[in-house]
Amino acid sequence: MDMDMSTVSLLVAAVALAVALVALFRKSAPAPPAAVPAHNSQLLPLQLQAYERLVILCERISLPALISRTAAADLSAQEMRYVLIENIKQEFDYNASQQIYVSAAAWDAVRSLRDQNMLVINQVSNVLAPTARASELNKQLLEVLIGQEGKALHSAALETLNDEAKRIMR
Repeated sequence: MDMDMSTVSLLVAAVALAVALVALFRKSAPAPPAAVPAHNSQLLPLQLQAYERLVILCERISLPALISRTAAADLSAQEMRYVLIENIKQEFDYNASQQIYVSAAAWDAVRSLRDQNMLVINQVSNVLAPTARASELNKQLLEVLIGQEGKALHSAALETLNDEAKRIMR
């Protein structure tokens, strides 16, 4: 069963609203200071490594990368939903310790990406027929992303991480 246009429109609107709120929050907040003063040269390599790991995390939990890495033709849509959600949770949990080396804004961007991706996956899977296959879920998820207006949430998170990493390297 294909999703009707009103459902797809609702999902796209929800994703667009979330992206807009993230963008608004980032623009209205003053530039966050570097997480650790520059004079602490022993901590700088750890900070940079944390930013690198969080960039990799954002890339790995972006929906296109996640779908291409976990796609399985023999799964139902609900089984695929479970695989996608669990993969996001595991990736996030594995990197949770990096939050002590980065600013609150950087960690919030990563956490928002995780939450938003899980929300989109759950919303799309909930409107599919109970007999839907994994390929249908994956297709609908990618269509929601394509229909998204503005910057993709994972791009916004990556931009935050990159900007802060560059700021602490100065």
